Amino acid sequence: MDAEVSVVVDEPELAPLQERDRWLTVDGPVGMHDQEAARRQARNFFFAGFILLPWLWFVNCFYFWPVLRQRHRGSDPLLRSYIVRSAIGFLVYSSLLLIWTMTFTFGREHVFGSLWKTLAVYEIADKFSGSF
Repeated sequence: MDAEVSVVVDEPELAPLQERDRWLTVDGPVGMHDQEAARRQARNFFFAGFILLPWLWFVNCFYFWPVLRQRHRGSDPLLRSYIVRSAIGFLVYSSLLLIWTMTFTFGREHVFGSLWKTLAVYEIADKFSGSF
């Protein structure tokens, strides 16, 4: 019993490579097509990262991944600068967070000395557990 199998291919996969290179966002033809709206969103996410929301820098880089990947293909230089600066900010923030976490986790009393007992949360909880 032989059955015919038909494959349906979406139109975006049939689009020429040059047309796909013009997509600004990872969601392709469904995403933003307006340069000004894309600039505005990238700028807002970039500046929002400075108010203690650095995960927005990651979201900005992820959403505009095609712009971040393109180097000299005629993408908007202002949009690209916001995305590149978001990537740098996220990498710096992540590196500092990782260093702080590793220092606090593995350094303990060797790094902080007697100050460790006042910084560690579980030490504070043990100190006040009898009073509750």
